[in-house]
Amino acid sequence: MKNIIYVVLAMLIFASCEKPNKIAFVNNGTLINDYQEKKDVEAKFQLKEEAFRKRADSISQAFQEEAQKGQTEAQRLARSNRKKAEALMTGLQQKQQQLQQQMQVEQQQLTQSFQSEIDSVIVNVKNFVHDYGKTNGYNYILGTSDAAATVMYGAEQSDLTQTILDALNADYKKE
Repeated sequence: MKNIIYVVLAMLIFASCEKPNKIAFVNNGTLINDYQEKKDVEAKFQLKEEAFRKRADSISQAFQEEAQKGQTEAQRLARSNRKKAEALMTGLQQKQQQLQQQMQVEQQQLTQSFQSEIDSVIVNVKNFVHDYGKTNGYNYILGTSDAAATVMYGAEQSDLTQTILDALNADYKKE
């Protein structure tokens, strides 16, 4: 019985000597959305998207003019050579389909390129938070957001969002 008391007492002493875990949290949404690199990526792709839309609009407008001329020509030809009129209309339809497919492919490429860069930004943020936690002696840095509230409550002094965001943006400016 005495041995059990000594063992329990020894365990309590060891447990009380153990350093407590250093835990903090960040708001993932704020961290990502307010990170300057993400803002720069979004701005760059917004310009690319606008250029794409302008180009698509001009191609569409040029095709509409060509299609109107083709329809007028097809109507004229329909009176004398119906097969030529049908061939002309078929050619216009094929060209329209090709243009639509080309625009869809370009739009998909633009979207994939954007997503790839955003994914890279997110990886950079995760790596930065990992390094920050390791460097500053944290056992855990939890992430939360409005969509997935993994931290239901956290004391304000445990919220590292702004601290890490400032350090992250300062590190990005150095590059």
